[in-house]
Amino acid sequence: MNVLKPEIGEWYRGATNALFEIVAIDDEDQTIEIQYFDGTVEEMDFDAWNELLKDESIEAADAPEDWSGSVDVDSEDLGREFEDNAQPQWSADSSRLSPRLR
Repeated sequence: MNVLKPEIGEWYRGATNALFEIVAIDDEDQTIEIQYFDGTVEEMDFDAWNELLKDESIEAADAPEDWSGSVDVDSEDLGREFEDNAQPQWSADSSRLSPRLR
């Protein structure tokens, strides 16, 4: 049996080749909360984890290069504001326009 202890923040690859991260471990309830790259969150108990290990259905994996798959990032999370600061390409002094265009 492969010994692979679940650790918060570590990435793993499941039997379906799906990447997931351990986001919480509750020792009291004996559950592990995992979040797949697409953002889906699931919970499994320690026994289910051990069964997957016994079947060699879980392996350690590197974090994805594009970590944003499971992350909802708002502009305030980035520490900067995004505003519509678009400036017109040109502006005209209406006194210089022909009377027909005013």
